[in-house]
Amino acid sequence: MLDLEEQLRLIRRGVAEIITEEELTRKLERSLATGIPLNVKLGLDPTAPDIHLGHTVVLQKLRHFQELGHRVIIVLGDFTARIGDPTGKLETRKQLTEEEVLANARTYKEQIFKVLDAERTEVVFNSSWLAPLTFAEVIKLAAHYTVARMLEREDFNKRFRSGLPISIHEFFYPLMQGYDSVALRADVELGGTDQRFNLLMGRTLQEAYGQEPQVAVMTPILEGLDGVQKMSKSLGNYVGVTDPPGEMYGKLMSLPDHLITRYLRLLTDVPEEEIDRLEREMQAGRLNPRDAKMFLARTIVCRFHSEEAALQAEEEFIRIFRHRELPSDLPEYLPPPELRREGKLPLYRLLHLSGLAATLSEARRLILQGGVRVNEEKITDPQALVELRPGTVIRAGKRRFVRLAGSPE
Repeated sequence: MLDLEEQLRLIRRGVAEIITEEELTRKLERSLATGIPLNVKLGLDPTAPDIHLGHTVVLQKLRHFQELGHRVIIVLGDFTARIGDPTGKLETRKQLTEEEVLANARTYKEQIFKVLDAERTEVVFNSSWLAPLTFAEVIKLAAHYTVARMLEREDFNKRFRSGLPISIHEFFYPLMQGYDSVALRADVELGGTDQRFNLLMGRTLQEAYGQEPQVAVMTPILEGLDGVQKMSKSLGNYVGVTDPPGEMYGKLMSLPDHLITRYLRLLTDVPEEEIDRLEREMQAGRLNPRDAKMFLARTIVCRFHSEEAALQAEEEFIRIFRHRELPSDLPEYLPPPELRREGKLPLYRLLHLSGLAATLSEARRLILQGGVRVNEEKITDPQALVELRPGTVIRAGKRRFVRLAGSPE
């Protein structure tokens, strides 16, 4: 293990809040003196099938605890996910089935090890201690918290004041997450700043059950590629950890300049001194933000794929966007015979049929926004007729291409 100051320095990197740092210091001192690692817990509810870079901010911090020699425990919330975390929700979440949760959990177990060391990570399911609780034990658990304190939560408070329904089972979510910490005797729990209430619940319940309260280490919420809103698949501003190298690189190159160093701090192990230097160089005008962004994109693609894949993605990006060349692996679309016989097709329909747009409405929107080119000619009329001539290249946005194919009737 590193000495105390070195451990604290690494733990503080990219962290928004620690409750409390004094308690964390005492726990680390005790760990150094006894040689017994801390129990460091992170709960993940597998409510969606894939994870993106926003999820990896807290995984990166957990990796730091791993590197410091502490015991890292991932709690897959197969039980809590059936309720769904009400954090930030203005309506009751749809409850997932056991089958949906387990399917998502299998994917999570594969993807989290793109950041964590699998050999040094314990993965447990919270159904193993929550499912056996008797009704009497659940009542005892609920007795440790009041409705008034539950309503201090911003999301619950907004719904209550607006007359929106709050189901009783939603109150049990933070209680169950807190009980996870009791069951594991957690020394430290990690989570995003949006998990503050739930992390503090763990402290409250541990004290109620006669345990030393855990330290809550909170990481920031990562802004998405739009530079404003939280990274989210539903908002389309995300980078998935399983995105192909070229797509991942291209997405990161669309990041607003002001987020370059923030992404480096939260998502990579690039030394702080180097990040500070890049920041100073950009502010002084001695470093083009584009070059810093290429460094960021290369670093992240290397982490989730390989150095070779990162270099290939960079070469492809330069070829397409600097030299205005087409991708080397340009996908093709062969219109069905009945359309080829017609010879022409409205652009919005062609975008949808070729897979460049998920829906007809998305296709129209892309065209009206000026994001569609046919043979590099911008077209803003969704109804514009496109000749179905083999070799015609259609581009939607900056990174999606398709070439029309042809074959004998």
